[in-house]
Amino acid sequence: MRAIQARRASVDPPLRHQTRMMPKRAAELCEGGSIYWVVAGFIQVRQRILDVIEEAWDDGTRCAGLVLDPELVPVAARQTKAFQGWRYLAPDAAPADVVAGSEALGTDAMPEALRAELRALGLL
Repeated sequence: MRAIQARRASVDPPLRHQTRMMPKRAAELCEGGSIYWVVAGFIQVRQRILDVIEEAWDDGTRCAGLVLDPELVPVAARQTKAFQGWRYLAPDAAPADVVAGSEALGTDAMPEALRAELRALGLL
């Protein structure tokens, strides 16, 4: 993800993610909102949204560009299916940031739902 975004930022700045619809609450997103990335079935990282701009895809279709802070912030992994992670994820529903040096080891590093499932199967 880092390599892809670094390439995109250097080839076609600013770093942004395009999405089909313009967010109705774009101002809120620019005042501290983040996009949460689902990787391999888990929310694993977020990026702050700096701006929301009107753009067009290569075929001329209008879209929204979410201008992103290049810093990838690791979050406590949580299993989930893919979703539009920028769409008003409430602060109490957002996974906590992982602070450098505080990463858990072993089974403590697993999402709680996974640990619970493994306990139910008698594997923990």
